[in-house]
Amino acid sequence: MPMSRWFVIAVIAGAAACSGNSTGYGSNPPPPPPPPAGGHSTTVSVRNNSFSPTPDTMPAGTVTFQWAANAITHNVTWDSGPSAPANSGDKAANESYQASLVAGTYAYHCTHHAGMTGQIVVTP
Repeated sequence: MPMSRWFVIAVIAGAAACSGNSTGYGSNPPPPPPPPAGGHSTTVSVRNNSFSPTPDTMPAGTVTFQWAANAITHNVTWDSGPSAPANSGDKAANESYQASLVAGTYAYHCTHHAGMTGQIVVTP
């Protein structure tokens, strides 16, 4: 086989070996950045006799408690924390309640259902 043919085959093989994604991640995109430090969710779901997520960490500000479409009557009654938000009063399906929280750890519960408790750690 003439030398020029070997050269063409080598160039084609080299090009095939070097083709593909040049990002260094193969065929997968780079991973997403991590969430900002100090916060997960500012919405807590109220359903199935539970608060979710709990415990949770969030930045200082407003937390929203959202009652699910099929939720029965529940409430948010604050047990402890560095500030004293107003309790929610009884709420049912598709209702919501908001509380403003400053940095610290808060514990809360539903007065209608023993064991239905929650905790939020608020970062500055």
